[in-house]
Amino acid sequence: MTVARLDQGQRYRPRMAFLKKIEALIMEMQNPDTGIKTQTQRVMITNIPHAVAGNDIFQWILQRLQITNEEALHLGDLFVKYGYIYPLQEPKNLTLRTDGILYRFQTPYFWPAQSWPADDTDYAIYLAKKNIKRKGILEEYEKEHYNMLNKKINYKWDFVIMQAKEQYKAGKERKKADRYALDCQERAYWLVNRTPPGMLDVLEYGIDRVTDPNEDKKKTMDVYRREIMYYQQAIMKSRVKSSVSLGGLVKYSEQFLSNDPILSGCLPSNPWITDDPEFWDLNAKLVEIPTRMRVERWAFNFSELIRDPKGRQNFQLFLKKEFSGENLSFWEACEDLKYGDQSKVKEKAEEIYKLFLAPGARRWINIDGTTMGITVKGLKHPHRYVLDAAQTHIYMLMKKFQFPIWTPSSPLQPQPHHPEAAGGRSQSQRSCHHRGHHAGHEQAGSEEPAQAGTSQVGSEPCRAQRREKTS
Repeated sequence: MTVARLDQGQRYRPRMAFLKKIEALIMEMQNPDTGIKTQTQRVMITNIPHAVAGNDIFQWILQRLQITNEEALHLGDLFVKYGYIYPLQEPKNLTLRTDGILYRFQTPYFWPAQSWPADDTDYAIYLAKKNIKRKGILEEYEKEHYNMLNKKINYKWDFVIMQAKEQYKAGKERKKADRYALDCQERAYWLVNRTPPGMLDVLEYGIDRVTDPNEDKKKTMDVYRREIMYYQQAIMKSRVKSSVSLGGLVKYSEQFLSNDPILSGCLPSNPWITDDPEFWDLNAKLVEIPTRMRVERWAFNFSELIRDPKGRQNFQLFLKKEFSGENLSFWEACEDLKYGDQSKVKEKAEEIYKLFLAPGARRWINIDGTTMGITVKGLKHPHRYVLDAAQTHIYMLMKKFQFPIWTPSSPLQPQPHHPEAAGGRSQSQRSCHHRGHHAGHEQAGSEEPAQAGTSQVGSEPCRAQRREKTS
């Protein structure tokens, strides 16, 4: 095999300690004095050197580690699944069998703890060689991988075929026993590193680490200076008592309890349990008539209102009556700039500037001179977050001065009947009754506007209920 030694941080994987322990046991197994005795074994009509029976491996683990049979068998399975031992008679079965099935120890060069990955070029050479040897008869998943690699590395496919032919030719010159053992070794390696469908990929470890967390580097004066600065800034940061933090968490949980579909249930039925789509239909993004619970949630805080598309639509109607609809339009344009198409960032930034910020703009917004200066300077080199300062300024204006005096103008959907609500108050009535207790609190901004907005918005559903009772 031709292996390109590429370091992708595999030495720094979290499981490396586990692999090193396995390797220590494998080295002990191969010790001529205390390890497992290997000998030439007959497989069909071929004598394979340095083979060992699965039962011998099992018994050695039992005696060496003094563990139960189940634990020893599981550990032996790990040895085979990770490719430290490979089977000779059933190459596709990567498990340890405690009968007369023969195994061999894998060459340390192919152990998983090595600092090079299984390269696509090597796998393509292996599949091409197997394709030549079997005259096109490959497994279904191998055919898919072969065709995929042909497209992926087509620019060097001639090299892949040449290497496959050379390796196939060199293999034919070897002794039959060596050729058989090397075929089993290579097949086991690729079963571990290119797992077939339906098999557990034991080498799946996530993102590579690019630095060694255990590396001991010499620290310079600049490093110590930056550490001192970091700790000084950390000491100066304001701290919140745990009791205050936990109290805020309890208030938040109590406030949102009635809106949690898992803890409190939802009407008319829970779609996560019944697969009934009616809940999604009633709570569509821009449904014509929102549910009562959805409107009540808008009153928790300004963030809940502005995150809901229907809430923003309702709030926009109010802002137009106050002759300040351009504020919310500007905020939405900034969100589109942040999360929209990267290729259109410059074009969108220019449009937003001409529409909202330029002198004499058609929908000019009122922001202070400092924020305007920062924004105009940033627009010389536009990026996704170039309008963050102006967007935050407008957000705080709407939150402090317009949200407290806003009341929803949309009609509400009738509350669906809940079978558990018979004989008691409905969920919306309980929510109205406890409106004062569940007033919305936000971390940013003052609490008085949120409370004022809560009282006015929360009173609308209650008035609607009183009108229903009167009628």
